[in-house]
Amino acid sequence: MRSMRLMIPLALLVFVLPALAQDAAKIAEPDGPTALALGSKAPMADAAMKGVDSKSLTIAQAAGKKGTLVVFTCNACPWVKGWESRISEVGNAAHKAGIGVIAINSNDPSKNAEDGYDEMKKRAKKLGFKFPYVVDATSDVARAFGATRTPEAFLFDAEGKLVYHGTIDDSPRDASTVKEAYLRQAVDAVVAGQSVPVAETKSLGCTIKFRGKV
Repeated sequence: MRSMRLMIPLALLVFVLPALAQDAAKIAEPDGPTALALGSKAPMADAAMKGVDSKSLTIAQAAGKKGTLVVFTCNACPWVKGWESRISEVGNAAHKAGIGVIAINSNDPSKNAEDGYDEMKKRAKKLGFKFPYVVDATSDVARAFGATRTPEAFLFDAEGKLVYHGTIDDSPRDASTVKEAYLRQAVDAVVAGQSVPVAETKSLGCTIKFRGKV
């Protein structure tokens, strides 16, 4: 009987340990690549991406004297549609204040035609973007940033260091109920040369539909 009692826990371990290992892996990397750390420089800043004006542009070229705002976004995601007017407002205000702004679509349009280039042109015009909206044709820029969601914002200061990463604000569906305008507050702080009040928030939205690696 004693030997039987010892064998039962050992048998359970055979099944439990692999399951625990899988759970640990999911916790360590729940949404794919690790996001760019605060204080980092923008990766792949010299990668050319086609804009809705048909011209090629890099993050380095889009950079402003007071900082740079990079927003990974798309056309089809319901979360983006809920925030898109505020993305336009914050982006246009940042651009006017001396922060370079670039919106990047890293989604594979073969997975949803609404994320295609022609729709990007329509969306930028409809929303009145005063900043470039470009195609990450390999999804490698998103991978380098560790971006996993749309929308997902990365704000760099005048020295090129990441000072804010995360969501737009705390009310994706209703602008009238916003209590914490995280991105707007971060932009205002960078323009004023001050510390960002909240440097990192959880990115909420659709997963980026990455293109396959060549």
